[in-house]
Amino acid sequence: MDDITVDSTAADNGGGEVLVSVTNMKKHFPIMKGVFKRQVGSVRAVDGVSFDIIRGETLGLVGESGSGKSTAGRVILRLDEATEGTVTFEGQDLTELNTGQMRALRPRMQMIFQNPHASLNPRMTIGTIIGEPIQEHKKAKGDERQQRVEELLSLVGLEPKHANRYPHEFSGGQRQRIGIARAIALNPDFIVCDEPIAALDVSIQAQVVNLLEDLQDALGLTYLFISHDLSMIRHIADRVAVMYLGRIMELSQVDDLYNDPKHPYTQALLSAVPVPDPEVEASRRHIILEGDIPSPANPPPGCPFNTRCPIVQDRCSQEIPEFRELAPSHWVACHFAA
Repeated sequence: MDDITVDSTAADNGGGEVLVSVTNMKKHFPIMKGVFKRQVGSVRAVDGVSFDIIRGETLGLVGESGSGKSTAGRVILRLDEATEGTVTFEGQDLTELNTGQMRALRPRMQMIFQNPHASLNPRMTIGTIIGEPIQEHKKAKGDERQQRVEELLSLVGLEPKHANRYPHEFSGGQRQRIGIARAIALNPDFIVCDEPIAALDVSIQAQVVNLLEDLQDALGLTYLFISHDLSMIRHIADRVAVMYLGRIMELSQVDDLYNDPKHPYTQALLSAVPVPDPEVEASRRHIILEGDIPSPANPPPGCPFNTRCPIVQDRCSQEIPEFRELAPSHWVACHFAA
């Protein structure tokens, strides 16, 4: 059966200005075998997702490890090329731009990476790391660039006098602040935050999230915030998209999703989030999913969640569910959600 997708312009945030629009985006990685490296299959990391990101909002993208969240973020920024589908930025289709045109747009779209230990060059000072995009895109030079680096360090809560230090001289939280400073160095409009707090101590995570929120208010930023931490997503996101095996299962305003999840997968995820009230926690129903997430190299037919779904029926293994609007701005890909 053909893939069923939704017109991404329909699933917006109540009529706000669309900054980024993703339509039927796919990313399949080829599986090569043999001496002659023949393709024998493909890993369907992202398998037809559609959504909009409204200017000034934070769209949370959640799901289990291996669901395709990080790959989706990389494809949106064209760090990986899409296999199929379109990604538009202010109405301009990024998938049709050549290298020079894409380079000209790079300053407006940035990424904060998951691991601050791996994303910073250990042989460069943090002043050089933060100043590199400014130099590369010829936004400033000399004393002007140095002044900008010091401003950025202050903006993310670090001492400007430490610009000559190296990444190993900083803690994990401080290194992530350096990565954030590098991401905002060129005054972007849109930032993909790829699990920016996953590698940090719990005590530091809230500080980094609060910093991101403050920068969003001060600089008018738009975020795609990728995470598996549902508690943190509830704190920072305006809307949430739930991803499973390369597809969007549910998309909704954050309060609607947490108060009234429609998809069985979302219900299972939220049932695993602890509630800070012993009496409520003791009386809650916990949904335990059996088995592991299937391999994206061999996804099941029909609904991708049918092998683990607690309400599965015969139809689920035969038809891909339509991504439909059950309530205003609340979209679900399930035959039986109501």
